Amino acid sequence: TEEGATFRSHIDGSKKFLSPEVSMEVQRALGSDIVMAFDECIPYPADHDYAKASTERTQRWLIRCRDAMAGAEGQGLFGIVQGGMYRDLRAWHAAAVTELDLPGYAIGGLSVGEPHELMEEILSYTTELLPEEKPRYLMGVGTPDYLLTGVRHGIDMFDCVFPTRVARNGMAMTWTGRLVMKNAAYAHDHTVMEDGCGCYACRNGYTRAYIRHLVRAQEIFGLRLLSLHNLYFLQEFMRRMRASILDGTFLSFYQDFMSHYHKK
Repeated sequence: TEEGATFRSHIDGSKKFLSPEVSMEVQRALGSDIVMAFDECIPYPADHDYAKASTERTQRWLIRCRDAMAGAEGQGLFGIVQGGMYRDLRAWHAAAVTELDLPGYAIGGLSVGEPHELMEEILSYTTELLPEEKPRYLMGVGTPDYLLTGVRHGIDMFDCVFPTRVARNGMAMTWTGRLVMKNAAYAHDHTVMEDGCGCYACRNGYTRAYIRHLVRAQEIFGLRLLSLHNLYFLQEFMRRMRASILDGTFLSFYQDFMSHYHKK
């Protein structure tokens, strides 16, 4: 509704209500450095009328968030640009959000099930509408190929549960693709998940065969090892990406990674 959103707790099923003001109150209490505006992430697919009504409501919520954050020190409110897969709505909302001159801007409502080509088209279009001198944040994107795509189009920041989510499903991230550790191919594989990896699991010699055993036995230690590995991989991936930007070799880094990553 216009006032906010009502949902049920995943813990006990009780009804909860969240409004722009409550959201700001919680984030202020947490001491968040970056405070995200209250918005609706438009599902895919959504017709134009639904996307338009949702985007306009998200903008009204942003005004309420800004007012609720008045006087907050050391906490920056980021506006979130929505609009679904419609260029006219993205253009309208980007103009409305940037008019508020906030510390940074996010792009929401992408990577929600749409084809990669459409995601990249809307991402490229929307990013160009946001000021280069402010942080530009792509929400909910965490696969290496999508991270590279985002950076190539001018994105500065990301967030995603991807590395730990796939770990809980028994997958390891590597420079050539994902390893599905439940697969029989790793039953007698006594190498680490990735040669040269400095994560806790690889550094201490935990083999693919052993991790496969842990995953198949539903032993939580296996998921922890995979989570540690995936988080290390993603940090190293971003470190190398930043280095390639600084030394002017980003395009080569992008092309080399993409040519190897999609082979698995």
